Amino acid sequence: MRADATKAENLLWQALRNKKLDGLKFKRQEPMDGYIVDFVCFEARLIVEVDGGQHAESDADLIRDRHFASQGFRTLRFWNDEVEGDLDAVCLAILATVASGKK
Repeated sequence: MRADATKAENLLWQALRNKKLDGLKFKRQEPMDGYIVDFVCFEARLIVEVDGGQHAESDADLIRDRHFASQGFRTLRFWNDEVEGDLDAVCLAILATVASGKK
């Protein structure tokens, strides 16, 4: 777990915290199965990751995403510059993913 969040993580957290995004309860920097996820909404079974360039084509991320998929979670990944440049589009993508998972 990192003590200092990135600028992008802080921006997204401001949009997600306190059920600001459509009443969805997100947790931040949540330990899960030996990993630490950036953001998770247990109700929607959704993990949101905000990544820097070190994650480009990361095999470890693919393994991690498959692990959580096997547990019934969907993982959305956004680049730092996506969050910093168009937070509204990121939030809309999160909402669309949640809506697509509702029965």
